[in-house]
Amino acid sequence: MNTEKVTARRLTAEEISGLGLQDGIFVSAGMEGLPLECYAPAFLTEPGKNFEGGAFVARTVFGEEIHVLPGNAEEAGIWIADKAGEEIEVLQSAGVLLNLALFVPGGNKESLESLYSAARDAFGAGVVQRWSEEVVAVPDIKVDLYEEPARARKNTNSQNRDRRALDIYPTRVRFLEPSEGWKFVVEPHQEIVDDTPTI
Repeated sequence: MNTEKVTARRLTAEEISGLGLQDGIFVSAGMEGLPLECYAPAFLTEPGKNFEGGAFVARTVFGEEIHVLPGNAEEAGIWIADKAGEEIEVLQSAGVLLNLALFVPGGNKESLESLYSAARDAFGAGVVQRWSEEVVAVPDIKVDLYEEPARARKNTNSQNRDRRALDIYPTRVRFLEPSEGWKFVVEPHQEIVDDTPTI
């Protein structure tokens, strides 16, 4: 777990009421019931003046929502960077979680293991982890992916169509999103044949 020492002080409810959405704060780094003895960078979910009694709500840079009662001495409270404060441990937010869907042509157990080993060699054995693995056989075919307006005009023969991607595997299509106001049209891949005579 990578942490850094930050000099900060704990805020009172009055001080928190003066904070806005842009003010960087630190709250408990505990997530999904996992208590951590350190803090995470965060921001209030709405200006402090909008909270009337009860708990303040902050969202950490890791996407966790934390409800804090600043007057409760048993809670970690809300902290702000201050050179005159005390040192606290803050989780670094440099990591990125990648959810990967990999297509391995002719994939078998050996090729998946070598792929996993290469990733561990590149990023470090303690960094690359398999959270879940689903091995699914997919057809080795390609499709043409187009975009069309979601609401096309009636009685028009010519479709306003844009080619979004060529030679794409159908399993990849479900990870893409159409442009706003457009929908995807998937067709069997057609090789483009140039009939222009050559001299």
